[in-house]
Amino acid sequence: MPFSFDNTYARLPEAFFARVNPTPVREPRWIALNRDLADRLGIDSATLDSDEGLAYLAGNANPAGAEPIAMAYSGHQFGGFSPRLGDGRAILLGEVVDDAGVRHDIQLKGAGPTPFSRRGDGRSALGPVLREYLVSEAMAALGVPTTRALAAVWSGDTVFREAVEPGGVFTRVARSHLRIGTVEYFSSRGEIEHLASLVRYAVARHYPESADAPNLAVALLEGVVERQAALVARWLGLGFIHGVMNTDNMSLSGETIDYGPCAFMDDYHPARKFSFIDEQGRYAYANQPAIAHWNLTRLAEALLPLLAEDEEEATDVAGEVLRRYPSLFQAAWGEVFSAKLGLNALRDRDDVKLVHELLDLMTEQETDFTLTFRRLTQTVVGDGEAGFLSLFSDPEPVRRWLGLWQARAERDGGSTEARQERMRLANPIFIPRNHRIEAAIQAGRRGDFEPFHQLHRVLARPCEEQPEAVEYEQPPLPHEEVKVTFCGT
Repeated sequence: MPFSFDNTYARLPEAFFARVNPTPVREPRWIALNRDLADRLGIDSATLDSDEGLAYLAGNANPAGAEPIAMAYSGHQFGGFSPRLGDGRAILLGEVVDDAGVRHDIQLKGAGPTPFSRRGDGRSALGPVLREYLVSEAMAALGVPTTRALAAVWSGDTVFREAVEPGGVFTRVARSHLRIGTVEYFSSRGEIEHLASLVRYAVARHYPESADAPNLAVALLEGVVERQAALVARWLGLGFIHGVMNTDNMSLSGETIDYGPCAFMDDYHPARKFSFIDEQGRYAYANQPAIAHWNLTRLAEALLPLLAEDEEEATDVAGEVLRRYPSLFQAAWGEVFSAKLGLNALRDRDDVKLVHELLDLMTEQETDFTLTFRRLTQTVVGDGEAGFLSLFSDPEPVRRWLGLWQARAERDGGSTEARQERMRLANPIFIPRNHRIEAAIQAGRRGDFEPFHQLHRVLARPCEEQPEAVEYEQPPLPHEEVKVTFCGT
């Protein structure tokens, strides 16, 4: 059998999930199978790449050892609390352990209705399947903690959203699917014993170094705060906008999860947003650090019954941990942007100001986020200054900034070659641009998946020169620009 399941979550009390089998689809066909990932997870990709494996990943048959469940959780969605959400279109087949001893969930998205579907059909349109596959694998190639894509399957069924669309099934791999909303679920119901069980489970799975901590709930909160601060800083360094940072979309493991209306910016603006449902810009690019802090505060509130016996003391403990977030985020942000500018570190306020001055120039002159930093990289060695300045409609203030940056970089010492290499790895050439994803989705709806596969191949090497794919470096032409993205549910 392709999977060697070693399931633990399905052994928790029944309150944590609902047991439900995937609903078969009509006529499944392969779109993509991630053989490299399968091999790293100890999954037999040769067996998986068969009619039998296709049936498993379409939801038409359960592999041996699977214990299909839909997980229960709550969530704050755009600031409002929903006490019962759960997996409405996703079913966890089971868990596998890789050669390094790391546990991973294998989950089908679009696998049919569950008790948490809230009158939904439990299916996924093809577009969100292709988007999540491309973006999650691109994030992995960029070194960002993320869920992964094991497979994408054409279902042969149609789904009804804004229009009638072909359906698909996506196989997601995650360190776990535990969310801030999972903690909120048991806390809001007053089920403190289940809450304590969840905390023990989450610490053992994601923070084993804290297994002997005097208070596991405090240890969990500290760990999630640190990882989320680092994660959001990585997002900002790539111009990434998650789009729907509800607490049910924030992972306890510190991975990026749930690529719904996500997008990478083309021209830079701190207020940039894309999600159709985010009318007020709550989850805009520059708001993401504060929203992460807000979500972590909801996590702390949910953990209050376990942080201390006395409520006032518990509140003080929560506040002490949460107050560390701004400095943790600033340190992580500084690390990301110092690498993007080729500096050893942001040492003082003047260094931070240098970063913000460039971002302000990019905002005022509407330059492309990815191209600006990549061409800045090319100015370090060789004659790349003209190409960098050509991105700006008014190059004079940019030339002044460039002189300040060059003088600051020289004070770090070291070779220019080493500086450029650091910048090269921090400033990708290729990102999943919205118009390229949209083109792949439109072709896929017609049954043509070559644009999807070509884009995936390019994104697998985001920082490498690929002369044969130079068109993928470019931002969209005006008529190609995608200004709105959709969740897919």
